[in-house]
Amino acid sequence: MGISAACRRMRIAPLYFIYNRTINFIVIIMLEKLFGFDRNVTRVRTEILAGITTFLTMAYILAVHPNILSASGMDKGALFTTTVIASAFATLLMAFYAKLPFGLAPGMGLNAFFAYTVCLTMGYTWQFALTAVLIEGLIFILLTVTNLREKIVDALPVTLKNAIGAGIGLFIAFIGLQNAGVIVNNDATLISLGKITSGSALLALIGLLITSVLLVRKVRGALLFGILITTLIGIPMGITHLDGVLSTPPSIEPIFWQFQWESIFTKEMVVVVFTFLFVDMFDTIGTLVGVTTKAGMMTEDGKIPHLKQAFLVDAVGTTAGAMLGTSTITTFVESASGVGEGGRSGLTAFVTAVCFLLSLFLAPFFLAVPGAATAPVLVLVGLMMMSSIKKVDFNDYSEAIPAFVCVLFMPLAYSISDGIVLGMLSYVLINMICGKFHKLSVGMYLLAILFVLKFLI
Repeated sequence: MGISAACRRMRIAPLYFIYNRTINFIVIIMLEKLFGFDRNVTRVRTEILAGITTFLTMAYILAVHPNILSASGMDKGALFTTTVIASAFATLLMAFYAKLPFGLAPGMGLNAFFAYTVCLTMGYTWQFALTAVLIEGLIFILLTVTNLREKIVDALPVTLKNAIGAGIGLFIAFIGLQNAGVIVNNDATLISLGKITSGSALLALIGLLITSVLLVRKVRGALLFGILITTLIGIPMGITHLDGVLSTPPSIEPIFWQFQWESIFTKEMVVVVFTFLFVDMFDTIGTLVGVTTKAGMMTEDGKIPHLKQAFLVDAVGTTAGAMLGTSTITTFVESASGVGEGGRSGLTAFVTAVCFLLSLFLAPFFLAVPGAATAPVLVLVGLMMMSSIKKVDFNDYSEAIPAFVCVLFMPLAYSISDGIVLGMLSYVLINMICGKFHKLSVGMYLLAILFVLKFLI
């Protein structure tokens, strides 16, 4: 009996090996078709870790966004649910259609403009603002289908494309330090160092040290583990507060499909739509250019793969988000954290979207991650994104000065789009005045004129 059983095992072993290899082959082929997964570039485990990391660095939006938009009179509970659904929907589109490792959610800055400027300062209703977001999304779909957005990206000089990545790196590092209270407001000097010997600032610096050590020692999933370890350390420090795990998502009925149709053809609507349109367009362009440059996905001639699809996802996400009851959906610069973890395909975005959907029912758990725990990742990803600045020719001041202007103004003006605008204007003006017309294209002149109009309107 013993010899017979051994013989059977010997016959089964090759069959099991063939079966296992066949299943793995089929799974890889499916991943390639669905998400653009390339086994020569990345691994499934890496993509999963990258997706979770991207979500954790974006998760603050689930707490911050409802707080901001509720200032306009919108229902806060409904806003939480809508934020999750809209983010998951748009990120799934990015995964399956654009096949890029980026997460999407309601954009910071744009939500503040929605609530504090359009509603509280200008005095319009939140229904008016949602109508403006819907129109913006529909215009973006039209601009994307006609390839206009892609042509705008192509019109940007290569030196600015490299500068954008570095500028975003400084910008997100600055955001991280602000979120943790390491950098605080100062009426005399605008900003200054916060109290770093206690509280969130101290936790962020501890997390920065831990995550840095993990990176130096080349630990796989260093950024994700850094977030989790820092979150746990925050419990005895009284910074991480875990109030339960499960909860039922609130209804979105109070804000779903709430539009002010009678205001569509007014001058006020045109002004608000143009502002949404302009800021969203160049924030998204900056994010896509910066993060793809960091990922090494940009081609030698400065092209971004699947750019049109990514723009269409952004446009459709914004339109769907308005219908659900939230402000402009945009590609998040925090996606750089997942790219820094090794994410290179739509599988990363898919995992991020799944995490968003899980957060519908696990909101207390996910929202327990404090800003101090994600701040170290944003700082270190900012460092990683600085590498693209090496491609700028600093010996040629007609290239170096516009690049520096772009990098400098992103964090100082607290705006990706303003950094791009000022960098582009300086590039065109400097080269035009110096007679270097061969470096300027028709598209660059048109962008410069558009940017000037942006400041005048």
